[in-house]
Amino acid sequence: MTPCYFTSRIYDTFLVYSSLSLSRNGHFNRRTRRVQRHNQRLRHPTARHRIHHPDLSPAPHSAESTLGRHLARRLLQIGAAEVFSVPGDFNLTLLDQLAAEPGLGLVGCCNELNAGYAADGFARASSVGVGACIVTFTVGGLSVINAVAGAYAENIPVICIVGGPNSNDYGSNRIIHHTIGLTDFSQELRCFQTVTCYQAVVNNLEDAHELIDTAIATALKESKPVYINISCNLPAISHPTFSREPVPLSLSPILSNQMALEAAVELAAEFLNKAVKPVL
Repeated sequence: MTPCYFTSRIYDTFLVYSSLSLSRNGHFNRRTRRVQRHNQRLRHPTARHRIHHPDLSPAPHSAESTLGRHLARRLLQIGAAEVFSVPGDFNLTLLDQLAAEPGLGLVGCCNELNAGYAADGFARASSVGVGACIVTFTVGGLSVINAVAGAYAENIPVICIVGGPNSNDYGSNRIIHHTIGLTDFSQELRCFQTVTCYQAVVNNLEDAHELIDTAIATALKESKPVYINISCNLPAISHPTFSREPVPLSLSPILSNQMALEAAVELAAEFLNKAVKPVL
């Protein structure tokens, strides 16, 4: 029995008792007749007086049209099927969203540095050549940065995802935990700017889709790590841009300079041929 139906039955019973009230001369008064007519319409609603029961069911795929699920699908599309993670209070909701995506695995690590090196190793060992890790804000980001710097030096595309502060905390002049005690939250970002080829701070749903896709595409194009900071209150929120079937990532093929490649091979072969005891 739905709440709307239950309420209408109570009201129906009330109207039945009200219709029994008689005027002093034993006849139904005008007000009682109006109640009776209304009661009849409730019992037998016509097209004009049909009772409307609102549909409270969720919109199709609303649970899957979230920022977190969009990120999960993008990681699967590029082949990063295992995400190496260290939980923290800024990334817990995002971790739940990633875990809910079929086919995407979360690998828990002892610390952030291990997660970063595991993502680096996954990218090197797998055929897809890209890895991903997720840590928490500042205390996790500054820990994983050494592994990210190594991936930058070795031209390894690693998607480094950080659960960031609540979007409402930006510009609030608040001091939050997991920081160095300043109201400026950009310290971690400034550190990653020197060891990543692209940095995205996602604290608004309107441009989240564009920032995430641009970061992932840039990592694949440049073969370098990227930094994606996602506010902790956004991953589970639905938005029209996070459709269930997103537009596939469009990447321009990397074309090698054939003349430069042949010249480099010739010089390398010449150098090795002259060596007495070459060691590779």
